Amino acid sequence: MPETAVAATFTQKLEASRAAARVLATVTTEQKNRALHAIGAAILRNADRILPANELDLANARENGMSDGMQDRLRLDYRRLEALEAAVVQVASLDDPTGVVVSGTTLANGLRISQVRVPFGVVGAIYEARPNVTIDIAALALKSGNAVVLRGGSAAENTNRVLVDLLQGALIEVGLPFEAVQTIDEFGRDGARDLMQARGFIDVLIPRGSAELINTVVSGSTVPVIETGAGVVHIYLDESADEKTAVDIVHNSKVQRPSVCNALETLLVHQSVAATLLPPVIRKLRESGVTIHGDARTQALVPDVVPATEEDWSTEYMSLDLAVRVVDDLDDAIEHIHRYSTHHTESIITNDLARAERFLAEVDSAVVMVNASTRFTDGGEFGFGAEVGISTQKLHARGPMGLPELTSTKWVVRGAGHVRG
Repeated sequence: MPETAVAATFTQKLEASRAAARVLATVTTEQKNRALHAIGAAILRNADRILPANELDLANARENGMSDGMQDRLRLDYRRLEALEAAVVQVASLDDPTGVVVSGTTLANGLRISQVRVPFGVVGAIYEARPNVTIDIAALALKSGNAVVLRGGSAAENTNRVLVDLLQGALIEVGLPFEAVQTIDEFGRDGARDLMQARGFIDVLIPRGSAELINTVVSGSTVPVIETGAGVVHIYLDESADEKTAVDIVHNSKVQRPSVCNALETLLVHQSVAATLLPPVIRKLRESGVTIHGDARTQALVPDVVPATEEDWSTEYMSLDLAVRVVDDLDDAIEHIHRYSTHHTESIITNDLARAERFLAEVDSAVVMVNASTRFTDGGEFGFGAEVGISTQKLHARGPMGLPELTSTKWVVRGAGHVRG
C-alpha cells in the first residue's frame, strides 16, 4: 500500500477521497476500463498473497467461534478469485452510466435543458467478513466515476489489507489517483462511527452485513444511507405446483449457498398439497443436512421436525435450517409474508397464471419471482457484473444495485443570453 495511505489521518483520507472523486468525474470510459482490467489481472496474479492472508483471517474466525455461515462469506479460494476477476472484467464491458442523458427538452423560449447521470462523488461502505465486497464495490464505484472509502471490519482485516493494496497499485499503474480507493480499517470501530458522521465528505453510505450492522448504520448516520436489508426470504408452494419443480427450486434456494441473503429461510405450503409435496421436498432437503423447523401441521405430516417458534418466522438463519408452515391459501401466504418478510425476495411455485400475477402484484418486496430459485437475486445473475448490495428500501434504488444505482443526476441548462421576464 502506498506509504501516504498508511500515514494519513482519518480526515486527510476523506479529503484525498474528495479530490480523487473530482478527478474520476472527468476521466474517460476507456481510462476507467483500463483500471478495471488492471484490477482483474492483479487479483489472479497475486493469489499467493491473497489466499494466505485470507487463511489467517479464517483461522482467527475459527478461534473466535464465528458461525459456519459467516466463515463461508469470509472464505476466498482460487475459484472465488477467478469469479471476482471475471466480475471485474464484466463491469468493464458494461455501458458507462455517467453522462447518459435521462431526459431532455427544448423550451418554447429556446432554452435547452437535459437531465444527465453523474457520479455521487464519494461512496462509503461498511461491511463485515466479506472480502469479495472490497473488490465488487471498488469496481462498480470506479466504473461509475466514484471514489470509495471502505470499512471492511476486523474479521477480514488481513485479506482486505492485501486487496486494497492491489486495488491502489492497479490505479497507480494506469495513472489514476490511488486515493480513489481508501480503507479506514486501521481506525477500527471509531473509524466506522466517524464515517457515519462524515457528512460533507461522504455523499452516500452503504452498509452490508447483519441486520444489527445495517440497523446501526441506518440509525447512527448523518450521511445519507442506502439500506441493504437482511433476507428473510420466502417461497410459497401453490396448490397447482408440481413436485419436481417444487423439490428442485426449494432445494436450490436453501442449499446452494445457505449463508447468503438470497437463500430461502421460510417455506409456505398450501394445505391441499402439503401431504403430497412436503415429504419429497423435505426428504431432498434432509439429504443435504437441512434441519426443519415446522408448525403443527408440518409436524403432523413429517417426522422429526423441530417445533417452530414465533422467532423462527423472522429469523435469517444463514445456515442449513428452514422454517416451514402449512397455510390455508394464497391469502394466508401473502399475509404471512407481509408480517414477517424483510422485503428482500419472495417466490411462488405455481402453474396458475392468475395466482402468479396476483402474487407478483400484492407481495411488496424488492424482488418477486414465479417458478424460480431465490438465489437469482444477485447483481451478477442480473447481468450487472457485480453488485453494491441488495437494497430493500424504496427510495433511489431497490433490489440488486449496479452501476446506474451509484449515480445521481444533475440538470444541464444551455441558453443564448436568456433572461427571465
